[in-house]
Amino acid sequence: MTPRYISQRVIADRLELVDSLLEKTATLPLDGLAQFLADDRNVSAAESNIRRSLEALMDMGRHILAKGFASGVTEYKEIVARLHKHGVLAKPEADLMHMMAGYRNRLVHLYHEVTEEELYQLAAHHLDDIRHIRDALQQWVEENAHLVSRDL
Repeated sequence: MTPRYISQRVIADRLELVDSLLEKTATLPLDGLAQFLADDRNVSAAESNIRRSLEALMDMGRHILAKGFASGVTEYKEIVARLHKHGVLAKPEADLMHMMAGYRNRLVHLYHEVTEEELYQLAAHHLDDIRHIRDALQQWVEENAHLVSRDL
């Protein structure tokens, strides 16, 4: 595998998706657990938006690795390890994203163990963690513009 250019379109699409999903999640009634649980759709929306935003971050990381470093990775936790190894993420961000990768796997594979209260806590108090990783990836791409294709 040979390094190629990172696609500006892929990065922009994933950033836009994360922003959109976080914005939708922030509009849910997050002032209190009872209000959040008053409508079952809130739980479903929070789960879907959080899971999909984590997947978009992982996909962005996978794309950076594949195109920028010719490093093919499929496992989410390995994506994070390689992003750190290649200097895309500093240790604190890699640790946070590693935890997010594990949580995404839990949402998908151990969904029956994820409680409504847990989803409320994530939606109400941890969206900034997702934004932090989103911003770290965007910053790295901007700082390494020479690796990015401007073709849309």
